[in-house]
Amino acid sequence: MRAHLDGQRVSGRRTPAGTSCAVLLIGAAVLLGAPSFSATAAQAQSALPPVTVEAPAPRPKAARASDQSPRRAQTAARQRNRNPAPAAPTLSERAAAEAAAQQAAKLGYRAMPSATTLRSGASPLDTSQAVNVVPEQVLKDQLPRNIDDALINVSGITQTNTLAGSQDAVIRRGFGDNRDGSIMRNGMPLVQGRSFNPAVESVEVLKGPASLLYGIMDPGGILNTISKRPELYQHGSVTLLGSAFSASKTGADGLLDITGPIGDQGLAYRFIGYSVSEDYWRNFGRHREMLVAPSLAWYGQDTTVQLNYEHREFIYPFDRGTAFNPVTKAPLAVPTTRRLDEPFNNTWGTSDLIQASVEHRFNHDWKLYAGYSYNTETFSANQLRITGINFTTGAETRSNDGTQGSLSNASYGTSYISGGFWLGDMRNDVVFGGDGQYRTIYRDNLIRQITPAFNVYNPVYGLIGPGTTVSNPDSAQTDKLGQWSMFVQDTLHLTERFALVGGVRYMDYDQIAGRGKPFVTNTNVSQDKVLPLGGAIFKLTDQISLYASYTESLKPNSTIAPIGVTIGSNVAPEEGVSYETGVKFDLNKRISGTLALYDLDKKNVQTTKTNSAGVVELHTVGRAHSRGVELDVTGRITDSWALIGSYGYTDARVTASEDITLLGRKLQNVALNTASLYLVYDFGTALPGQLRLGGGARYVGDRPGDSINSFFLPSYVVADIFATYEMKYQNTPVIYQLNVKNLFDTVYYPSAVNNLNVALGDARRVSLSATVKF
Repeated sequence: MRAHLDGQRVSGRRTPAGTSCAVLLIGAAVLLGAPSFSATAAQAQSALPPVTVEAPAPRPKAARASDQSPRRAQTAARQRNRNPAPAAPTLSERAAAEAAAQQAAKLGYRAMPSATTLRSGASPLDTSQAVNVVPEQVLKDQLPRNIDDALINVSGITQTNTLAGSQDAVIRRGFGDNRDGSIMRNGMPLVQGRSFNPAVESVEVLKGPASLLYGIMDPGGILNTISKRPELYQHGSVTLLGSAFSASKTGADGLLDITGPIGDQGLAYRFIGYSVSEDYWRNFGRHREMLVAPSLAWYGQDTTVQLNYEHREFIYPFDRGTAFNPVTKAPLAVPTTRRLDEPFNNTWGTSDLIQASVEHRFNHDWKLYAGYSYNTETFSANQLRITGINFTTGAETRSNDGTQGSLSNASYGTSYISGGFWLGDMRNDVVFGGDGQYRTIYRDNLIRQITPAFNVYNPVYGLIGPGTTVSNPDSAQTDKLGQWSMFVQDTLHLTERFALVGGVRYMDYDQIAGRGKPFVTNTNVSQDKVLPLGGAIFKLTDQISLYASYTESLKPNSTIAPIGVTIGSNVAPEEGVSYETGVKFDLNKRISGTLALYDLDKKNVQTTKTNSAGVVELHTVGRAHSRGVELDVTGRITDSWALIGSYGYTDARVTASEDITLLGRKLQNVALNTASLYLVYDFGTALPGQLRLGGGARYVGDRPGDSINSFFLPSYVVADIFATYEMKYQNTPVIYQLNVKNLFDTVYYPSAVNNLNVALGDARRVSLSATVKF
């Protein structure tokens, strides 16, 4: 499918976006006006066989001969009790019954992490690192519009340079950037600018250095977005959503999600189609996007095969926000809706993602996982850039920049075996395997063009067009990275309550980076490294565990920019070392969370310094340190109340640098304090339909707007509310949902590149949707 977006021909012939969903959406709108029935969607499943569904439990342990020790016999019996035999006689009936039983847990914000995040099916209580989950139902309730929006529910996370809204850019525990390789889909890396879309079911964050499981990585952690999977019972939904930032800034979304079995041998399909067209909330701009996401799965007795594909076409504003006065430290005195660029400032392009995985269980103890992912994105952008502002007169200088022919791709494969065995009375839970990745980021033509002056206090738009002058020295920007690794991790259960964790990764990598026509190589690195992990787990009860860990990360130093020297294998990579301890809990399988304390040090940070002869020199003596406390809680408080909340304290600073202007400074865009709390009340059967009301707020403290802390972005609190009402029309469930984001229309600044490029948070947005299930 191809789409024509805002006059920009992305590819192929012109076809109206969303036409394929029109008939279903019109049918949904007709049904929405009908009277309600008293039954709820969950009650519609009441005739299905009863099934108990819990969070992922530790892998079942094979029964031993009659001479096994009492401890091992007790362990085997306990595992058998945790895994009751299926009650349904057919695959489809069992799948429907399990889905119905899971629904109550999902409504209660039950956090059920994916096995792909920790490369095993281990319970979070049996691991020595913190994993925070934003569950599926939270995403359905809050309707986040990007990954930053979804992660407001997780502690210690702030936004950084999103490249004018075109890239995911998330700081974890003080570290992170756009295109830093930390965002995954089902445990495999993405390079596309925006990773969150309606094909994502939940979001998980593995905190701290994650190089043992994921290779080259910044020390803050990884973000794993989990795909919606095909299901073995037939059902689907059509959603129509209308939205408004103000009376004249409106938009509409359409979503089709349908899944079911193909035959009766365990084969299933899913198809997700999505289209959005909406006005940007500032004085000009429009966002259009189309997604097609088909997937197949085969669920055999011992083998599961997954195949999913996503094709996305997009155009959205390239908006670098506003500016802060370097003298008064206050934002530019113009309306927040006023843009400082031109209506042609847009990013447009396409992305494609294909993933395949096979999981095979050899027996109750051992299983094999193999996966492959290929992700690519092409885009172009008009980037009229602000280079200076006279805050008294309003005179603004701008550079008419742009990017033509940007291409990013990542090819990744992994295979690992996980299982357990006994050494005497000590259980070993092991995962070992390897992975390989080849990633390219390339930008072909970089536009650099002088443009006439502009006055921000009396703007006149439309006097210029997009730039066309190609700067050869800035073009052909290239960053190629390849890595090949083997890893092993063992959790040794010394007693029923106490376990030690140890692991190691051997990694070999190459990186070439540079730019220019003709091409100039500025990075040429080929190195290898051994990275260890250690930890301990002490289970106070079956529902509470204490943990401690030592983890490391590695990321090679590189640059595409000329710095007078070439970064070679003699330049040490950035290395992160983290010590962490905390407590995890999963109380009555209703409410779960983590309290973590960590100390993280990053060394060999690349810095540059101009010597007395005026030559820029490279140094890797930089060092940054982050320490903090994080609390994350999600789940059901009572039968009616559910919550998700967090608090993070992050003290991140530069502790070593030859540039004295950086020494001791706080890290850019990192808030000392963050917090969030969202509550939901479910009226259950008290009303004819099922009514749920929810809301909450997030707090982000003040943050440095640049590396030398010359100005700070002010702290802010943003509140959101929602309401859903589910009814039935002739046995067909219909759900209405109202969302108000930024309820009090708060003006806030989530991140900054410098004082001339400060991002603005979205204004108040009201949306009303109607979903018909079938």
